[in-house]
Amino acid sequence: MTAASDPSRVRVLLAEDEESFVDALVIGLAREGFDVTVARDGTEALRLFDTLGPDLILLDLMLPKMSGIDVCRSIRSRSGVPIIMVTAKGTEIDTVVGLEVGADDYVTKPYRLRELVARMRAVLRRTPPTDGLDDESTDGADRGTGAPGRASGPDEGVLEAGGIQVDHERRLVFVRGEEVRLRRKEFEVLSLLVQNAGRVLTRDVLIDRVWGPDYFGDTKTLDVHIKRLRTHVEVAPSAPRLILTVRGVGYRFDPDGDGPET
Repeated sequence: MTAASDPSRVRVLLAEDEESFVDALVIGLAREGFDVTVARDGTEALRLFDTLGPDLILLDLMLPKMSGIDVCRSIRSRSGVPIIMVTAKGTEIDTVVGLEVGADDYVTKPYRLRELVARMRAVLRRTPPTDGLDDESTDGADRGTGAPGRASGPDEGVLEAGGIQVDHERRLVFVRGEEVRLRRKEFEVLSLLVQNAGRVLTRDVLIDRVWGPDYFGDTKTLDVHIKRLRTHVEVAPSAPRLILTVRGVGYRFDPDGDGPET
């Protein structure tokens, strides 16, 4: 089921098997300027993704044949297309798992069309108009705060603190001399923390600077990205010494790696 094709409209792949949601969404999203193609199970979602090359995916968590989690993981292994996970459960574990496998945002059923459309447009605004796994590591724009960092090497765009090097121009990160590959939002969060080494950044500041002031989600998204970052930069992610939690406030990058969390 596909809305009338128009190359000027945003192409949305809707992976959903509940007909009561499908019909209403196709009509409502078409009115908002989206072309919608429907997949009613996980395997069909992957096939249509490869065929259509959508601009955005609405992915239900509970799909026949292949779960939304597995579909998201498969797509994310080769594409940076924005994915909004839809779940009827609304439990924290579902939300965290969806974000950990690469979803950009999530909504819980039942939801209002206006809220869903606002989230879709917000995700599209902060996503570059390109595709592919490499785009997960680049965003095409520096979202730094302008706060001072310690420049390292001949390129002033390289910041270094605590054994971490962030190369803004090449969008590369080196941890203790070894290159690590980060997703786009992970790169931006790390960049802000390193630029503000030693300072506490509140959750609101980090979300506003990385996800934008129009972000509708909660702080779980940030916390999941911090968790993933720690697996890349910490010697012992379960006992972080660099990216520290300041309880009730936000996060701080400790350039000396002294820890502990406060």
